[in-house]
Amino acid sequence: MSANIKRMILRTLTKIIESNLFTGKAIIVLGARQVGKTTMIRNLFQNNDALIWLNGDETDIQNLFNDMSASRFKAIFGNKKIIVIDEAQQIANIGLRLKLITDMLPEYQLIVTGSSSFELANHLNEPLTGRKWEYNMFPLSFGEMVQHHGLLEEKRLIPHRLVYGYYPEIVTQQGNEELLLRQLSNSYLYKDIFRLEQIKKPDNLIKLLQAIAYQVGSQVSYSELSQLCGLDAKTVEKYIVILEQSYIIFRLGSYSRNLRNELKFSRKIYFYDIGVRNVLISNFAQIENRTDAGALWENFVISERKKYLHYSMQFPNTWFWRTKQQNEIDYLEERNGKLSAYEFKLNPNGKFRKPVTFMNAYSEADFKIIHKDNIEDFLL
Repeated sequence: MSANIKRMILRTLTKIIESNLFTGKAIIVLGARQVGKTTMIRNLFQNNDALIWLNGDETDIQNLFNDMSASRFKAIFGNKKIIVIDEAQQIANIGLRLKLITDMLPEYQLIVTGSSSFELANHLNEPLTGRKWEYNMFPLSFGEMVQHHGLLEEKRLIPHRLVYGYYPEIVTQQGNEELLLRQLSNSYLYKDIFRLEQIKKPDNLIKLLQAIAYQVGSQVSYSELSQLCGLDAKTVEKYIVILEQSYIIFRLGSYSRNLRNELKFSRKIYFYDIGVRNVLISNFAQIENRTDAGALWENFVISERKKYLHYSMQFPNTWFWRTKQQNEIDYLEERNGKLSAYEFKLNPNGKFRKPVTFMNAYSEADFKIIHKDNIEDFLL
């Protein structure tokens, strides 16, 4: 696809940000590198003379924020009323700087992006309490691509998405997916993680990610992961938290309420993007020829559901369910006391029996199988 077509893919957050401009709060957009934060904001304010852009990756911009006063900020901003600070996690004490601007210069609209919430959270949460709108931005979503070229076309492309994922550059440059995913993984995705002082052995971190990649759709044990990647269990847990706060993976806990044999403290780990998972294990085989097709489908549907819920401002409790006898349901949601259960099957004709144990214990729960023919009911 050309650059013109790339700009035509409307990001869901665009309208959300537009609706919150000049409401007296900073707008914070967090997400992994290369998910399109910069492109979205540049497109939103294209040809807008009121914009000033500050890149936190640049040393002179980092130095600019040292010992700044409201008067000097105002002198620098001048008539530019929309202040974008890109990759703000690179700027020391950024939260206090943003609080100063928000409190003392309310005529300016701050828009801040960051690719690592583990760095930004400590700097933003307390200083900006009540002073910010905060959103996560993900790789392109099923819903965004349906808006771009229609439901039928996007459903036809699901087998392709299950291999290469939804990163904007991957979607918009068909034919170069494998090379671009390798470049993304090697050059950008872990940049903020590797430079942290506590990440002393990057090779072990990659081994951890590879171990997680092979266990997508299965329960994970920190002690087992530690043996596979050469790290102690506490370090594994710390790295997983950092990877989660870098928007590379996310955890799903187990549901337990009524039964003694339910797994109470288990967890699964999924990738926000399938392409990132596949590049870690160097497997770009087409979905028809894969033994992990079911796991890929499960990861795809759950990650896309996560995007959908966030963009539509819905926040149910989410889990998977399993017993010691290995009865399992892929995904549960609970909202307003109502429980909904979902099983994910790539093949709409695949056989599945509802776990009798679950249905007896939670007879009030709704149950649905999600497959490629009815995916729009779950993600739109």
